[in-house]
Amino acid sequence: MPSVGTPFVTSAHNGHRRVIAAVDASARALGLRPGLPLAQAQARIPGLAVAEAEPDADAAALGRLAAWCLRYAPLTAPDPPDGVWIDATGATHLAGGEAALLADLVGRLQCAGFAAHAAIADTPGAAHAVARHGGGEKITTAIVPPDGTTAALAPLPIRALRLPDDTVATLHRLGLRRIEQLMAAPRAPLVRRFGASLLRRLDQAMGRVFEPIVPLDPPALISRRLAFVEPLFTAEAFAAAIARLTRSVCRRLERAGLGARRMDLLFERVDGSVQAICVGTMRPARDPAHLARLFDERLETVDPGPGIEAMRLTLPLVEPFAHTQTAMTQTATTQTGTLLDDAAPPDLSVLLDRLANRLGAAFVYRIAPVESDVPERAVRRVPPLTPPTHRSWPVDLPRPARLLSPPQPVRALAPLPDHPPVAFTWRRKRFRVRRADGPERIHGEWWRRDAEMQAVRDYFQVEDEDGHRFWLFRRGDGVDAATGDLSWFLHGIF
Repeated sequence: MPSVGTPFVTSAHNGHRRVIAAVDASARALGLRPGLPLAQAQARIPGLAVAEAEPDADAAALGRLAAWCLRYAPLTAPDPPDGVWIDATGATHLAGGEAALLADLVGRLQCAGFAAHAAIADTPGAAHAVARHGGGEKITTAIVPPDGTTAALAPLPIRALRLPDDTVATLHRLGLRRIEQLMAAPRAPLVRRFGASLLRRLDQAMGRVFEPIVPLDPPALISRRLAFVEPLFTAEAFAAAIARLTRSVCRRLERAGLGARRMDLLFERVDGSVQAICVGTMRPARDPAHLARLFDERLETVDPGPGIEAMRLTLPLVEPFAHTQTAMTQTATTQTGTLLDDAAPPDLSVLLDRLANRLGAAFVYRIAPVESDVPERAVRRVPPLTPPTHRSWPVDLPRPARLLSPPQPVRALAPLPDHPPVAFTWRRKRFRVRRADGPERIHGEWWRRDAEMQAVRDYFQVEDEDGHRFWLFRRGDGVDAATGDLSWFLHGIF
């Protein structure tokens, strides 16, 4: 390895001579560029460090890097010779936003020894141009705001449009050096002189022409693609294709002893755009009919446009498929003679999968107990098929069916600090207490920094004159240090 600061290049054979294949920052600062004869570079810069280029190994390493980037988005692809496409549409919130995603990406690459520049823009061409030419060596990340593509591309050099070197050289001789000059130039003469490729690159960067990204499939990813002779337009045709795809991937899952947990169905349209449906399962599954039904229920979200020319089903998340032992004897018989297995519990995973994909996984859950005396922290949401634990709630202390989050302050009147209130006001309505039980003292969690969780609470069950029952508590000694009022709260309704 060359020492720090020493210009470094790689070389490759080009016919009967050796030329520079790639340069580092130090060599680029000295005027070296790919394609320059190696002998000329060594004559200009004595002590130049040179290594043999390995394009096949570089391409394989770039593919592995693109596969690693799947942690940020489901669609990535290598951009030879040294770039990676990441289609982060709809995925930036998982990393805390666009800026956080770029910072995490560049930071991880730097820890692995890679110097990287990254940019997010509305189009792949704009992101490529800004990342490579949009701020110099010191700026590692950039975000082009929505509808800011034109302003971001205008001052950049012509070569940022990924044009051939001879085209860039000819444009320079014509006085066109920046993209804003190319935007202002008449289009017809440019097409006659350079063909359609020049303006197609400009239109792709501006978003006038769609630029597809062929996604990379990791080697271990189970995937199946189905191309059609004629474009498909109807939901019935989509359902038939989905049935074929699910049967194919389920056979592969069965051979591997796996089950699907997440599936992505990509619809490749004739115009080059791609639409996707993503579904998940509560537990590993490989029943073709069940998996196909999950996609069929989401087909109304697909816009076929000019037609679907291919469909691809990928399984980014699979897990070992666990077989369950059924009872060896059936003890019940229906009137039609069908034997029923009393010992086998009902399988709710099929129902839960349909509910989760229709309503959203965040809205399908069950409540599990937590070892905490603080009521609002005594429960937590868990996936509905999470195995039960041995923890349970106390049965000797009644709890309201509905807790208010957060507890709502009330104005209460108590004859003595340790006595239950005789009346309280909640939402501008006064309630007279007819019966009361308490106090039940709950000590705060002293190890938490939140002062709200450290305070002692005295809970009372009270019943008003109309028979409504409430769960009130007095925090600390019952006096607010700031206002001097009694610090009472309504926490639940029975």
